[in-house]
Amino acid sequence: MRVVHIITRMIVGGAQENTRFNCLDLARDFGDDVTLITGPSLGAEGSLLEKHHDSDLRVIEIPELIRSVRPWTDRKAYAMLKQSIAHLRPEVVHTHSAKAGILGRAAAWSLRVPCVVHTVHGAPFHPYQSWATRKFYQGCERWAARRCHRLISVADAMTDLMVDARIAKREHFETIYSGMDVEPFLLADSNRDSVRRRLGIEPDEILVGKIARLFHLKGHEYLLAAAEQVVRENPKVRFLLVGDGILRDALTRWIESKGLQRHFIFTGLVSPDLIPECIGAMDMLVHVSLREGLARALPQALIAGKPVISYDIDGAREVVLEGKTGILLDPGSIGPLAEGILHLAKSPDLRRSLGLAGRELCRQRFGHRLMTARIRALYQQILSG
Repeated sequence: MRVVHIITRMIVGGAQENTRFNCLDLARDFGDDVTLITGPSLGAEGSLLEKHHDSDLRVIEIPELIRSVRPWTDRKAYAMLKQSIAHLRPEVVHTHSAKAGILGRAAAWSLRVPCVVHTVHGAPFHPYQSWATRKFYQGCERWAARRCHRLISVADAMTDLMVDARIAKREHFETIYSGMDVEPFLLADSNRDSVRRRLGIEPDEILVGKIARLFHLKGHEYLLAAAEQVVRENPKVRFLLVGDGILRDALTRWIESKGLQRHFIFTGLVSPDLIPECIGAMDMLVHVSLREGLARALPQALIAGKPVISYDIDGAREVVLEGKTGILLDPGSIGPLAEGILHLAKSPDLRRSLGLAGRELCRQRFGHRLMTARIRALYQQILSG
């Protein structure tokens, strides 16, 4: 079948990895004719397409398809999307992210594409926005939901959130977990000692990792606040911040003001194929974002056999099972976060048992080929209906 995927930007991120795997699997495993339409990948997050150079992935870049709301530019992007879809004549249009999801669904629906699907990686509305902004995005999503045949959620929690906001009825949704290449994470510990030496981590030190853009609502400030208490009680604990972003300088200044420079390591932007060895060097992963559909770092760490401490937001509880694969905490809590890190730091047997349970839970359900097979079956169901 002819399939067009549309996404606002192909930065190094979870939704983008999901989309790339989906496109490549459809072409390689099913022989489909696949085109990816994207806006420019600008900013500190880097370009996922430049890092991989997939020669068999057809890409169309629309410069006007940008993340911010700009009515005149958005009208141009809509016109370009409609022109591209009309030229490609796909049987399926599959959209991702807020801007591309709204414009792409509108364009595909107006052209009567037989199968229009949108993946909800994370809702564009959340409690940390102003009331007016939140209502605006909810209205946009409600309008766009009437212009697609089905909505895919990357976690059951995303369906609950969208249904509660009256975006669409529950039967309009299907949960399909975001896929990844599982094998490298199963082998994450193979270079553990050499990676830790390169990072300057001593054998008896405990390394706590966080994988996220250095950006607002990712919760780095809570981890930094908890780190003061952790280091005071256990100086052997160190922290690895994987990722880059606009808050790098502010976080660095805070760490220096507290005299914690030796305890924090910034990796900067890391290519997705190096994430497994970063996780392999860790003893646990901490996820303290305030909003996230289902952060890929959680199943990635668990597949690698590492326990996780996470704020109880969105889809986290679907993989972080309290006392079984990790520790769940109230969002924004600092004292309990410090206590959780200290507890796991002194309990190697507990870290091992939680990690192994997490591996068994996640290793099968997060493979990218399983994801693509389920998505393609959904396409076929819609087309046959």
